[in-house]
Amino acid sequence: MKNKYFGTDGIRGTVNQGNINGEKFFKFGLASGTYFKNQKKNKQIAIIAKDTRLSGYTLEPALVSGLVSGGMNVFTLGPLPTNGLAMLTKAMKANMGIMITASHNPYFDNGLKLFGPDGMKLSDNIEKKIEILIDAKNKKQLTNPKLLGRVKRLEDGNERYIKILKSNFPKNFRLNGLKIVLDCANGASYKAAPKLLKELGAKVTSIGIKPNGLNINDKCGSTFPSRIKQAVKKYKAHVGIAFDGDADRIIMCDEKGKIINGDQIIAMLAKRWKLKKILKGGVVGTLMSNYGLEKFLKNEKIKFVRSNVGDRYVKEKMKKLNFNLGGEQSGHIILGKFATTGDGLLVALEVLFSLRKNKKASKLLNIFTPLPQILENITVRNKNIVDTPRCKKAIKIATSDMGSNGRVLVRKSGTEPKIRIMIESNNKKLILKCLKRIKKSIK
Repeated sequence: MKNKYFGTDGIRGTVNQGNINGEKFFKFGLASGTYFKNQKKNKQIAIIAKDTRLSGYTLEPALVSGLVSGGMNVFTLGPLPTNGLAMLTKAMKANMGIMITASHNPYFDNGLKLFGPDGMKLSDNIEKKIEILIDAKNKKQLTNPKLLGRVKRLEDGNERYIKILKSNFPKNFRLNGLKIVLDCANGASYKAAPKLLKELGAKVTSIGIKPNGLNINDKCGSTFPSRIKQAVKKYKAHVGIAFDGDADRIIMCDEKGKIINGDQIIAMLAKRWKLKKILKGGVVGTLMSNYGLEKFLKNEKIKFVRSNVGDRYVKEKMKKLNFNLGGEQSGHIILGKFATTGDGLLVALEVLFSLRKNKKASKLLNIFTPLPQILENITVRNKNIVDTPRCKKAIKIATSDMGSNGRVLVRKSGTEPKIRIMIESNNKKLILKCLKRIKKSIK
């Protein structure tokens, strides 16, 4: 059964519409706090971080109020990347962590991502249990006035996160002589990312580090890679790095201005980790992963498995198969040896660790030839349009036309009011023909 509140990556939507308002966030806080409080007898602690959206100022107090009303003590961290929140949830031995963010979405959206005490995103089963508590009409979740939680602001969240990131690398790890252009999408990484790379000795040119509450992901960051491409050429940098609003995604750019997506980064890491004998099992990709990646890994004798789209599903399959590397073309990459969810900064460090020895990004990161692929997002009023007979017929015909010459994938976005179409084949005319047929059925 489909979840009522949770999508593929937490809860998300337009602010002051539907579920994204103060009243609902109070209930989210009370329900999630009640669930996790019952899992642990001793300290009752929740930690909260957020990205830079203006709406965070309305949603955070409501969320805190719900948690405190249920007897949970709360630490607020302010703007911090999502995996920083996940890492600190585990490091601080908290019951739970909540990230207030809508990730790569525009400023008028917001939402939350929940993490358990192990720093992992929640399973479908736990989400369903929390949803039952959200809709419960009894008042048993409200605690005795004497047992109300307390709230404290921690100002050193970014410093703690940076310290954990550095601990994963040798103490002599330096980036001296490396010129890097950094695009933080005016989001959660605007403090931590420049600080970290400068501390390691890199010469950093930063853009997207002046959030005003409304400019997150606005023509910048990983969803607008042309900006990092222009900046790399302008400043003659060795490499460009772009994150999304909560920094769980990374897209890169080589010194020639070529955009490097998640598939190429995964291929490079898989080959390097196999050589270093730290790759465990193989690689988990998704239904969207380019066939060129699958073919490359097969030639390298590295196992490759696909999961549903969404880094939570990637992580679940990694855990089930005991793999330690996985991710998405969009730049969600999970380094299971170090992290429980996607972390743009961590992945950047792992790539830069290889790049620092006078290697060129163009040589290091263009590791396989991708199969020609078209990705198109269509904004719709109702995502269920893909379930109509008209649309199903168009998809069936397109798939039949494609045959063994490529792949057709049409799916509902789990985070936005969009239908996502992916078609790949060496036959570009066939791609365009199939795309046109499917778009016509949707519109």
